[in-house]
Amino acid sequence: MGRSVSAETVRNVIRHAGYIRVARKKPFISLQNQKKNLEFTKAHQLKTDNFWKKVIFSDESKFNIFGSDGRRTVWRKPITTLDPKNLRPTVKHGGGSVMVWGCMASNGVGNLVFIDGIMDHKLYIDILNNNLKETAKKLGLDGNFIFQQDNDPKHTARNVKMWYLFHCKQQLHTSPQSPDINVIENL
Repeated sequence: MGRSVSAETVRNVIRHAGYIRVARKKPFISLQNQKKNLEFTKAHQLKTDNFWKKVIFSDESKFNIFGSDGRRTVWRKPITTLDPKNLRPTVKHGGGSVMVWGCMASNGVGNLVFIDGIMDHKLYIDILNNNLKETAKKLGLDGNFIFQQDNDPKHTARNVKMWYLFHCKQQLHTSPQSPDINVIENL
């Protein structure tokens, strides 16, 4: 054919054919942790509803106060740069974020704790001391619950393990990087 085509023409044809999309995000799970997830699933697949009703799932999460950390794409013509529908509002210093710890069980949600600063194993123990037993009582699981956490290093520090021995007799040891197993990840 011998015809040359500009890069812009190629991009336009691809876009009109519907092939341009922002890549979806998917948590990376190492092969080792995939195996651990499978082992966990096999070990717990026959657990009864009564078992799962006693589990308190917990996790921390960061919420942005203004906007998202993600990328936002708009399709616009070059001369419409400042059109309000093509703008992404911003605030000074990014708008900030808040870290929270929360938990839930089959019959409701537990306490929600706002975290100031960086959470370490000492702050984690403080949060558990002030909230876990109260939450278990509120959810009707007082003294008879199974506690789940995601094996983050601050959750498995030596002094945290000692705290578990005295305050939390039953634990559900989920594998690391297991968003499908920890139901609170989807809350």
